[in-house]
Amino acid sequence: MVKEIATRGPLRGRFRAPGSKSITNRALVCASLAHGRSVLENASDSDDTGLFANGLNLLGVLVRKSGSDLVVDGSGGGLYAPKFPIPVGNAGTTLRFLLSLAALARGTVVCEGSDRMGERPIEGLLEPLRSLGIDAVRLAGHARYEIVGGTLRGGDVTVRGDKSSQFLSSLLMVLPYARGDVRLFVEGELISASYVRMTLDVMRSFGVLPKVDGSLRQFHFIAGSRYVPCQFRVESDASGASYGLAAAAIAGGEAVVEGLKLESIQGDAGFGEILRQMGCTVVQEAGGVRIHRGGDLRGIEADMNMMPDVVPTMAVTALFASGRTSIRNVAHLRYKESDRLTALGDELRKLGANIVIYDDGLEVYPGPLHGALLETHDDHRLAMAFALAGLRVPGVRIENPDCVKKSFPQFWNEFERL
Repeated sequence: MVKEIATRGPLRGRFRAPGSKSITNRALVCASLAHGRSVLENASDSDDTGLFANGLNLLGVLVRKSGSDLVVDGSGGGLYAPKFPIPVGNAGTTLRFLLSLAALARGTVVCEGSDRMGERPIEGLLEPLRSLGIDAVRLAGHARYEIVGGTLRGGDVTVRGDKSSQFLSSLLMVLPYARGDVRLFVEGELISASYVRMTLDVMRSFGVLPKVDGSLRQFHFIAGSRYVPCQFRVESDASGASYGLAAAAIAGGEAVVEGLKLESIQGDAGFGEILRQMGCTVVQEAGGVRIHRGGDLRGIEADMNMMPDVVPTMAVTALFASGRTSIRNVAHLRYKESDRLTALGDELRKLGANIVIYDDGLEVYPGPLHGALLETHDDHRLAMAFALAGLRVPGVRIENPDCVKKSFPQFWNEFERL
């Protein structure tokens, strides 16, 4: 399937992002371990969250939809290994969170992912689980992972922070249920620290917070800490909202991104400030964020380590800026649903763009552009970002547009609303 994007602008429209997938999945972990019923309002309706909810159901936690909410009947930490493997597709968060939860389950839990999942790093999570007494293995040559749970002990444990902050987040959320006190240490650089702060914020909402130093390098859990059920409101997804903001920056005019908060626990909410630096007017209002571009965009230099999921959005926006744009400190993008740095270079060059790829980022130089058929590499964030280029460049066509369902099933409808 191929979708052609119609050029348009200046805009006068509205755009609504779904509930944050990142926050929803973290709240699902805490709610599933609490004893009693929690309600997650404005929950993500993405395919990834659906896979995670299914995995929790298979572990013995009842998760069901109620309108735009998710109702979770928590287990109090009593999880059970299912008879059959849990499918995780290419959902990295789903796999990583389920593996730590499986450490609490009685019996052997098996998770199976896509071929691409088998190429993504996971040993940085399995090794800390093993050091806590869990038999955790990945079968060679397969995206199949086996966890023999029920014996998560206390003690000291070290996790590396330089491949994915999700390893740390995954462990943080289950360690309150270890049999003894736990001291967790972070080794090496901690990337995407904003997501770790998000994890801690969600944990706090469910009644548990470890002792933590200000640099997020050491965490101390006291045995016996337990989550409590609650009614939890999920913020609108800042990553998804970036496409509405960027659309107005690229096409000109004005748009309101409904429900977005610039002051947020989500690092990707910082994209609004990036667009201010590029020349847009970005204003917080009661109902969301209003963005206006009257003059030209200008290229900037940006360290986007704290907002990695909006790098594709930023790279496409930079195509329409005057002067060079440099995006750095995002080497971990090579381990997402695709190698996003390489894919951005390959696909944007098809439009005639001058892109230079580095180990930890890329540079975008302005120049004449033309239409092309762009591959999504089965990566939702690339598909949504590439659609933005079609607002100004005739003949932009997107392969496999349905891959946006991974995080934003209503994206194409909201794109048309603009």
